[in-house]
Amino acid sequence: MKPVIALTMGDPSGIGPEIVAKALSGYNLYDICTPVLLGDQKVINRAIKLTGVDLDINIVESINRNIVSKPGTINLLQCSCLDSKDFEYAKPTVETGKAVYQYITIAVDACLSGVADAMVTAPINKEALNSAGYNYPGHTELIAQRTNTNDVVMMLAGNKLKVTLASIHEPLSKVHKILTFQKILSTIKITYMDLKKYFCTSPRIAVLSLNPHAGEGGLFGSEEKDIISPAILAAQKEGIDAVGPMPADTLFHFAAKGDYDAVVCMYHDQGLIPLKLLHFYDGVNITLGLPIIRTSVDHGTAYNLVGKGVAREDSMVAAVKAAVSMVKKKTVFKDKNGL
Repeated sequence: MKPVIALTMGDPSGIGPEIVAKALSGYNLYDICTPVLLGDQKVINRAIKLTGVDLDINIVESINRNIVSKPGTINLLQCSCLDSKDFEYAKPTVETGKAVYQYITIAVDACLSGVADAMVTAPINKEALNSAGYNYPGHTELIAQRTNTNDVVMMLAGNKLKVTLASIHEPLSKVHKILTFQKILSTIKITYMDLKKYFCTSPRIAVLSLNPHAGEGGLFGSEEKDIISPAILAAQKEGIDAVGPMPADTLFHFAAKGDYDAVVCMYHDQGLIPLKLLHFYDGVNITLGLPIIRTSVDHGTAYNLVGKGVAREDSMVAAVKAAVSMVKKKTVFKDKNGL
């Protein structure tokens, strides 16, 4: 049986509906999964018309395993009924924020209950989400709370490079205060465990330094000696194949060659600059540490592109394929280990 994927439409005023329509109109995604779109019929109809794709809409009452996966047809679970004034291009509102919350939480609950095998999310507008009264910095925090998960890790992935982040959307001036022994160790462990569960049997992880030249023996900073090296050593004692701290200016060359399965990075741009250099269009955002599988596009709502029909769907297609692959790898892992 093909995996059931709960696919959220994202911000109704962003490019989410457009890239969903494009992704589901081709790429043979129906051959590998049964996608169910959580969204709004008026909004997705507008996106279909705008992009010129050939798609029909089949309204379903719930996410279930009896839904027929049929190319050329979007199985839509209607989670909002927005008025046309509530989804103007590039104009997020309180109502779109409420709608986004519904798409996400229904998808999470479907995965937790087992009627969906994974969820894939289109981009949202955090300001709209918060203006609607849902005080989360973004998808990840909302999903973590909904699944009662304390520690999650953001991974950005492509076929050449995978990076995880010890700190995410933090000012550079605060990064050194956020990075603790426990934070780095937790990031290494979650990265290792989920790589093993979903990607490869014996993950090799490189852990980056914070400072230039890995601190140059303390000359350029002490974080490597004080917190990063001890965290790596603790991970190694638990049987994790992790090395470092590695200097960021050279490590990515070797990681992209395949010497490592993932790179644990200390801050946002340290990991995302090389990742997006290699995977600008087809990168996937994966939340590690959750009890469910969640993948996403690695870009935002792109209000500068919305309504033009030119937004590329590569990342959405890659996110769906990644989710399907993770479902299959997890099934194999469970079967082999009798769990």
